[in-house]
Amino acid sequence: MYGLVGAAEIRDMLGGISRQRVNVITNAKGFPDPVAVLQMGKVWRKRDVERWIAEHRPTQD
Repeated sequence: MYGLVGAAEIRDMLGGISRQRVNVITNAKGFPDPVAVLQMGKVWRKRDVERWIAEHRPTQD
């Protein structure tokens, strides 16, 4: 099984950015596609988001 993350977790992973900024990032071309869209929102595989961060935000360890 793999870990899933939502927008709130991605905000934390990116250093506490705003909700608006995480919305812009997650909707941008090149960001991983969500694995599901639930009533509470989109969810992504944590490993996909971590890989994107490593490639696009290398200082966000």
